[in-house]
Amino acid sequence: SSDVCSSDLEDAIGSRSLDDLNRDSPFRPVFFPLDSSDLDDAGRRVAQANSDILKRFSSWVVTIEGHCDERGTTEYNLALSERRAVTVKTYLVSLGIAPDRIRIVSYGEEFPFDPGHNDAAWATNRRAQFLITAK
Repeated sequence: SSDVCSSDLEDAIGSRSLDDLNRDSPFRPVFFPLDSSDLDDAGRRVAQANSDILKRFSSWVVTIEGHCDERGTTEYNLALSERRAVTVKTYLVSLGIAPDRIRIVSYGEEFPFDPGHNDAAWATNRRAQFLITAK
């Protein structure tokens, strides 16, 4: 039955180490438009899917890392990436996730997904990324 498969999957995921879980994360990053910390429809869908995972694994604690592309000053990017992380946390809390299960950190432009210097790279670098910090 599907219940057995779901349970087996949860056991398999739940038994993995934090390093393994984060290397092949069940969470998808939430991407943002240029110069924005607002969730668009795609961002809300990803955040909703991530909240479903948090509801299934109710002991997990995550850190939401806010990131920016390389344009803008360091100070501006740190503030924007913090707003992005806060926006995602606020949305998850509105979906029923306890606020004490979500930490935030702002990295600005320090850890790009893509080191390129073009629109495609910048689009992947404007994100809120989920890291499982406790299970």
